[in-house]
Amino acid sequence: GPPAVQTVICSLPNNFPCPILVVQHMPAVFTTSFAERLNSISQLSVREAQDGTQVNAGEVLIAPGGLHMSVSYSQGNRGSVEVNIKEEPKTSLYKPCVNITILSVAEIYGPASLGVILTGMGNDGLNGMRAIKSKRGKVIAQEEKSCVVYGMPRAVVDEGLADKILAVEEIPGEIVQSI
Repeated sequence: GPPAVQTVICSLPNNFPCPILVVQHMPAVFTTSFAERLNSISQLSVREAQDGTQVNAGEVLIAPGGLHMSVSYSQGNRGSVEVNIKEEPKTSLYKPCVNITILSVAEIYGPASLGVILTGMGNDGLNGMRAIKSKRGKVIAQEEKSCVVYGMPRAVVDEGLADKILAVEEIPGEIVQSI
């Protein structure tokens, strides 16, 4: 997972015009250092998200381990979007949960949503990608050959939700072309 995320984030240009939210199944003690490491090697600003963090173009926000990240419209700043960090639902198998983030992204950004599902175990992200497609957004899945574990992308591909199925090295270029 982390090497695939690094490949994608570090291949995006410094003038990337959209916000990026990353949900990596990772314990709390590792997400801060993961964000700091990506920030030091990426052309984009990368940081761990905190509750209330504004979502800005050209920034990468990493979901904190052990917590869930969603987005909503800011209370005091009409039209701007902020991150919500919470423990609920505590019963979620994955913390952070990809579905929780992507479902909120689909709701806020609708057809402008772009979901990218990379190597990982299980089917977390499937429901979120389904929501993106229902809003006429786009979904990119990592192809099996370049995955360490072809679980999460397989779930999306098997449901026919992927607009593109690509090697991890090809995904950044497709992201740039898609925006």
